[in-house]
Amino acid sequence: MISAFITIRFLDILDILLVAILLYQLYRLIQGTVAFNIVIGLFSFYLLWLIVKALNMELLGSIMGQFIGVGVLALIVVFHPEIRKFLVFIGTNYNMNRVLHLDKLFGTGKGRTIEEEHIEEIAGACEVLAKSKTGALIVVAENNELREQVNTGELINSSISSTLIRTIFFKNSPLHDGAIIIRDDKIVAAGCILPLTQKPLDQALGLRHRAAVGLSENTDALIIVVSEERGSISVAHKGEIKRRVSKDSLIQILQENLNSEMA
Repeated sequence: MISAFITIRFLDILDILLVAILLYQLYRLIQGTVAFNIVIGLFSFYLLWLIVKALNMELLGSIMGQFIGVGVLALIVVFHPEIRKFLVFIGTNYNMNRVLHLDKLFGTGKGRTIEEEHIEEIAGACEVLAKSKTGALIVVAENNELREQVNTGELINSSISSTLIRTIFFKNSPLHDGAIIIRDDKIVAAGCILPLTQKPLDQALGLRHRAAVGLSENTDALIIVVSEERGSISVAHKGEIKRRVSKDSLIQILQENLNSEMA
């Protein structure tokens, strides 16, 4: 009797595609980090365990099986930062709020934008700081309120002005080493500490750039970096960094990302 051909449904193909996308996004998150080497080590350990079982080496197989048994808990502990990044990525890029408008349903939508004149003030301050080779780190919040980062600095709650931004990052200022956070047309805090990215960057990029990319990986914020060594402006967003940005390009980036949010 001839066995029936294997039938492949549309849902089976969709299932395979979804798993492939999931694995690809996980690979992007851990590529170039220590976590990638850990994954290779765990996969090698699992293959060795399968070989030991196939050879009926009961004692060694039993010992290795105990490690495999608690593998899920171990993965959660070891990959806590990567799991958080992945969930942030899902929440940011596949946000159900954009489809269902949950913020409006619960009355929490703020329609966060930034005034055109304030964009000019930020870009103007960055241009002056770049010309004087004064390092700066400016975070502009979008949907995420960045409360965790705000709590690491000094609260200011001041109007946005080029003069104030340049004063904060003046080399003798006690707050010049940290980041300022702009939210709802206010400079909310200064001297804030940002998380550093773990992925490899150009060796010419310093801690400010690593901090900018690190925050952009975990939130939807837009981060501006002024290099103290080269006097150039960079912008980090969604885990990527764009270098050597002119004042006009910076204004355009701010307008595109901030004035279109939740319109």
